[in-house]
Amino acid sequence: MRIRLALLAAALTLPLAAEPLAVKCGTLLDPGSRVSKTNMKILFEGGKVARVEAASAAAAPPPSSPSKKSSESPSSVLDLSAYTCLPGLIDAHTHLLLQGDATSEEYDEQVLKESTPYRALRAAAAARIALDHGFTTLRDLGTEGAGFTDVDLRKAFSLGIVPGPRVLASGPGMSVTGRYPLLGYSWERKMPDGVLKCDGADDCRKAVRWQAQFGVDWIKVYADGSYYRTPDGGWASVPNFTRDEMNAIVDEAHRVRKKVAAHSMTPTGHRIALAAGVDSLEHGDVLDDETVKTMAAKKIAYCPTITVTDFVKGPRSKTNPIWEQLWAAAQESFKRAYRAGAPIAFGTDAGGFDWDKRNQAEEFSFMVAWGMTPWDALRSATTVAADLLGPHKDGKLGCLDAGCVADLVAVSGDPLLDIKTMEKTVAVISRGKVVKKPD
Repeated sequence: MRIRLALLAAALTLPLAAEPLAVKCGTLLDPGSRVSKTNMKILFEGGKVARVEAASAAAAPPPSSPSKKSSESPSSVLDLSAYTCLPGLIDAHTHLLLQGDATSEEYDEQVLKESTPYRALRAAAAARIALDHGFTTLRDLGTEGAGFTDVDLRKAFSLGIVPGPRVLASGPGMSVTGRYPLLGYSWERKMPDGVLKCDGADDCRKAVRWQAQFGVDWIKVYADGSYYRTPDGGWASVPNFTRDEMNAIVDEAHRVRKKVAAHSMTPTGHRIALAAGVDSLEHGDVLDDETVKTMAAKKIAYCPTITVTDFVKGPRSKTNPIWEQLWAAAQESFKRAYRAGAPIAFGTDAGGFDWDKRNQAEEFSFMVAWGMTPWDALRSATTVAADLLGPHKDGKLGCLDAGCVADLVAVSGDPLLDIKTMEKTVAVISRGKVVKKPD
């Protein structure tokens, strides 16, 4: 009896295998090679791409399982011949446990008045919205007071307990004492922390180990805050970590094979983060020439998160005009990084804006408006973001070649001619399963 129960429990923890699926694409875009092909067919099996061929090719079962029924059977064919297909999209900067924090009041309301189970339910709903918009992989960069709930969501989505994208989790972001909300409350009250705080190199090294113990994929650090203009018209900020602390964080993270993402807005934070060897720079509203040269030379990715800056600048400028100035600086920084050849990975900071109010795909339009080609914008959310995230147990991300993960998004129209087409998905396949299809 015990053996039967054990076998049953084991079965309940395994994800249901996706049935073989054939997808007919009117146009297939390959951002990796910048090649567009028409009238193509993609065969998915076991959560990966089995084969890509011309749609007129003779029907055949996937090569790895000849005993299975043909993936050309009517029940396993998705006809997208009227649409444009491309790899499932990657948003490399999100916060599933946040539902908009344009003001400190909104942030405090969520951290103080919403239980973690309730926030997890809202996060699951947010993840479903992201999936509906074609984002089949998310890097979640900070749970904002909800501990390691993103690790739990990653597991639930992977096992198919609830529908959701592939998640790379970071647990709570890291900062130092006195430099991150919740702030401003009575000193007599013990308030929740929106981050994991550490002080001193040894304490920060221990904090990284603690994060790794609970299964995070990435370490998120807040390199700076309190942004301001200098007398000569330049930009600066208050660094959160000392150089010794930041060096300890990055060294320990890399020692346990975790990458580090650094929130950094001005050169003050950039210098400390880049010198320590972080793997990505988040936001980067003010990038100077020295920063972009370093990022281009060392292939350190830049996640500009334009959509969230556009979302928060209005409300936050009511109390601090620096946000409108940061918006203007961000445009020049983006152009500077693009010209220098720094890797630009698609990241929106979704959660900083309400998931149901803005479509993450708006980021594409901002990128193109600021000078990026449509092909490079699509690459930012596929091949470039995949390079940043690195190898994944599911397979290769951001592509639709044989062996790549079985993630696909289809849109009506040609995003190479009108990038706003990316905001109107008609079909989404995640892990080989159809989660959205044309009416």
